Amino acid sequence: MPNAVALKVLVVDDQDSVRKMTCLTLEQMGIRHIHEAENGVKAMEIASLQPLDLIISDYYMDQMDGLDLLRAVRGHPVVRRVPFILLTGRGDRELVVKAAQAGVNNYLVKPFTGAILKQKIEQVMGKLA
Repeated sequence: MPNAVALKVLVVDDQDSVRKMTCLTLEQMGIRHIHEAENGVKAMEIASLQPLDLIISDYYMDQMDGLDLLRAVRGHPVVRRVPFILLTGRGDRELVVKAAQAGVNNYLVKPFTGAILKQKIEQVMGKLA
């Protein structure tokens, strides 16, 4: 059972409002170590320098989308085992299949509630304490 206070989470989204809302929701769950990135390139910089327990990333972003970020994470020796949740505005089967093939741990369709986000995190990480 992971301790929420000790978790280190990276939130990646090009929309500042969505990123802030996601971070606030994580804080309400008791998660205190939250890093933010506005695109996949920045996310990889942070991920390679900071120890992380979870990455939550949007799919649609400039420079490097969420699927490309997932592939980069899975190919990186330091962070390849970090659980990855993909956020998307669409729940189409093709994207879900591509994400599963790339090694995603879970996905979440926007808009989402705090309860659903917590459920998705707990499906990946185990019950939060």
